[in-house]
Amino acid sequence: MTIRRPAALRAAILAVLAGLLALGVAACGDGGDTAAAERPRVVATTAILGAVARDLAGDDAEVTVLMPQGTDPHDWQPSAKDIEAVNRADLVVANGLDLEEGLTDALKAARERGTPVLFATDHIAVRRVGEREVVAHEEEEAHAGEEPHADEEPHAGEEPHAGEEPHAGEEAHADEHGAGAEDPHFWTDPASMRRVAAAMAATMRDDLGLDLGERARQQDERLAALDGEVRATLAQVPAARRKLVTGHESLGYLARRYGYELVGAVIPGLSSQAGVSASELAELQEQIRAEGVDVVFTEIGTPRQVADAIAGQAGARVVELASHTMPADGSYETFMREMATAIADALRAPPAR
Repeated sequence: MTIRRPAALRAAILAVLAGLLALGVAACGDGGDTAAAERPRVVATTAILGAVARDLAGDDAEVTVLMPQGTDPHDWQPSAKDIEAVNRADLVVANGLDLEEGLTDALKAARERGTPVLFATDHIAVRRVGEREVVAHEEEEAHAGEEPHADEEPHAGEEPHAGEEPHAGEEAHADEHGAGAEDPHFWTDPASMRRVAAAMAATMRDDLGLDLGERARQQDERLAALDGEVRATLAQVPAARRKLVTGHESLGYLARRYGYELVGAVIPGLSSQAGVSASELAELQEQIRAEGVDVVFTEIGTPRQVADAIAGQAGARVVELASHTMPADGSYETFMREMATAIADALRAPPAR
């Protein structure tokens, strides 16, 4: 005997089942949202620092980058949304040495609230404008075996200068050309970035409670290998041609690490926003001729017409470097390989004269 349920009863049963299914899906969705919300929020000021932080944290943290891709950090001003991201962060990773001038007050306020703020340049051997790069390079080599690994405490016990009122009084040590000023462009040296990555790993472990053991070890090994790759690439340039003229003083750490000489810059100083006079440009042209330099490297923020004019009158050519732009894969390693290759290829090419 077949029992036939009334249509109304069947519809009621189906409605109850649909409701239970909806509740189950909602419960799963809530759990996923909660899990995502529970991930620590890491805010990095630049794309390069963000790339290293993401590589280190993986899916264990939500990493946000403030400066848009290809932005000149010297010309960048944070929006209200950027300030809010800093205010909501569980960790802020900043360059320091006044690279993020517009964020000074927000970073200071974050530290006062107890938010960890890691200034990358607190964890490196800071270069000053006007140093003899080859001598500094030799000193780096003498201490190469002392570089920290990701499981060490980098610079333990040191008083970080970036946590103070930003470099109060430092301006007194720099002349109108920036000589003596502290250089923030450390990311062109993978050995310095390796120290910064070790500091990031320690901070994420201690302040965010993240277990990054294997990822931190692998990243440390990759950065050590990258240093060797970049050295081998740049060593292909004959010693007599390892001379750099740049848009502004942006390759000092690369020069120091790999034994290159800084001849001059289109904009003499650490910021692409610094002023330049006709007499300084004329002096740079004379330096280019005297040193036999045939390449002027430029980057974001360099006035292209000025660079073209100087290079043309000095018998050199202009080569643009992606010094602030991440490659398609978003990798710091690829960024440095491409930059080193571009420099080596340009300096090894037949002279333009």
